Amino acid sequence: MTAGRILIVDDEPQIRRFLRPALAAAGYDVVEAENGADAMKAVATAAPDVIILDLGLPDMDGKDVIANLRGWSTIPIIILSARDRESEKIAALDLGADDYIEKPFSIGELTARIRTAMRHRGTADTSSATIGSNGLVIDMVQRTVRREGTDIHLTPKEYDLLTLLARHAGLVVTHRTLLKSVWGPAHGDDLHYLRVFIGQLRQKIERDPTQPAIVRTEPGVGYRFMVDAAEKR
Repeated sequence: MTAGRILIVDDEPQIRRFLRPALAAAGYDVVEAENGADAMKAVATAAPDVIILDLGLPDMDGKDVIANLRGWSTIPIIILSARDRESEKIAALDLGADDYIEKPFSIGELTARIRTAMRHRGTADTSSATIGSNGLVIDMVQRTVRREGTDIHLTPKEYDLLTLLARHAGLVVTHRTLLKSVWGPAHGDDLHYLRVFIGQLRQKIERDPTQPAIVRTEPGVGYRFMVDAAEKR
């Protein structure tokens, strides 16, 4: 039994030759596509559990692949690209990608991100979940937040912000997604507003707000809720 099926979408043969044995050694079944059209066919026929997608494809931009897939599929998408501009990362994530890794990369980081994406897909409905991180425990049913047994009082917006991040534990959530989801479409560009609330939230939930271990910053892109697999149930 394999750990899951991975679809690699990349037009560079050397990348595919590197990834296939490395992922196979980690227990994954690997399917390949070298362009966007073949990728969408492979999603429909091979039913992968995770897609590793390059943005620079010969027949279309990888962001177009994301937009097309998100019209009918919720399969986790991890971008693996040499494009390092913040605008590219934000656009891909806002279109529905789950994570973004820059080339060059380590196979250890990639497999860790794959495991996180697969856990998130398997627990996408976390309405009854308890999620923990670094001594913090969020009870989605009781709508309570505790750290080491002590109740933490959050405002409604702080709670919504924290739980939105926690529901995507291990994955980056963009500034725009957080602002639009918690405060509404009119606040999609109020980055300063978001930073203020993240600062307030960290003061309440982090052991050391100056060295956050729960809500990590992804510079220029968004934030990531850090959680161990054993702490999410």
